[in-house]
Amino acid sequence: MARAMFEYTKTVLQKVSFNSELFCKELEKSLSRLLPYEIKELTIWLKQFTANKPELYSCMALVE
Repeated sequence: MARAMFEYTKTVLQKVSFNSELFCKELEKSLSRLLPYEIKELTIWLKQFTANKPELYSCMALVE
Protein backbone atom coordinates (compact mmCIF):
# COMPACT_ATOMS: atom_id res chain seq x y z
CA MET A 1 0.00 0.00 0.00
CA ALA A 2 2.71 2.50 0.95
CA ARG A 3 4.57 1.78 -2.26
CA ALA A 4 1.45 2.68 -4.20
CA MET A 5 1.41 6.09 -2.48
CA PHE A 6 5.03 6.68 -3.47
CA GLU A 7 4.32 5.85 -7.12
CA TYR A 8 1.16 7.96 -7.06
CA THR A 9 3.16 10.90 -5.66
CA LYS A 10 5.67 10.68 -8.50
CA THR A 11 2.85 10.59 -11.06
CA VAL A 12 1.14 13.64 -9.58
CA LEU A 13 4.40 15.59 -9.39
CA GLN A 14 5.14 14.82 -13.03
CA LYS A 15 1.67 16.00 -14.07
CA VAL A 16 1.86 19.31 -12.20
CA SER A 17 5.47 20.11 -13.06
CA PHE A 18 4.29 22.70 -15.60
CA ASN A 19 3.42 25.03 -12.67
CA SER A 20 5.99 25.55 -9.91
CA GLU A 21 3.37 26.69 -7.35
CA LEU A 22 1.29 23.55 -7.84
CA PHE A 23 4.43 21.44 -7.79
CA CYS A 24 5.47 22.90 -4.42
CA LYS A 25 1.99 22.39 -2.94
CA GLU A 26 1.84 18.77 -4.08
CA LEU A 27 5.36 18.17 -2.80
CA GLU A 28 4.38 19.52 0.62
CA LYS A 29 1.37 17.21 0.70
CA SER A 30 3.45 14.21 -0.27
CA LEU A 31 6.05 14.92 2.43
CA SER A 32 3.33 14.72 5.07
CA ARG A 33 2.02 11.40 3.73
CA LEU A 34 5.15 9.42 2.90
CA LEU A 35 7.31 7.36 5.22
CA PRO A 36 10.83 8.60 6.04
CA TYR A 37 12.61 6.13 3.76
CA GLU A 38 10.22 7.03 0.93
CA ILE A 39 11.04 10.70 1.40
CA LYS A 40 14.71 9.83 0.91
CA GLU A 41 13.84 7.98 -2.29
CA LEU A 42 11.67 10.88 -3.42
CA THR A 43 14.55 13.30 -2.84
CA ILE A 44 16.79 11.25 -5.12
CA TRP A 45 14.06 11.08 -7.76
CA LEU A 46 13.41 14.83 -7.49
CA LYS A 47 17.07 15.67 -8.07
CA GLN A 48 17.00 13.67 -11.29
CA PHE A 49 13.56 14.94 -12.36
CA THR A 50 14.34 18.64 -11.78
CA ALA A 51 17.85 18.51 -13.25
CA ASN A 52 16.73 20.31 -16.41
CA LYS A 53 13.80 22.23 -14.88
CA PRO A 54 15.30 25.29 -13.13
CA GLU A 55 11.85 26.71 -12.39
CA LEU A 56 11.31 23.86 -9.89
CA TYR A 57 14.58 24.33 -7.98
CA SER A 58 12.88 26.53 -5.38
CA CYS A 59 10.69 23.60 -4.33
CA MET A 60 13.74 21.48 -3.58
CA ALA A 61 14.21 23.50 -0.39
CA LEU A 62 11.25 21.59 1.06
CA VAL A 63 13.09 18.26 1.04
CA GLU A 64 16.53 19.48 2.08
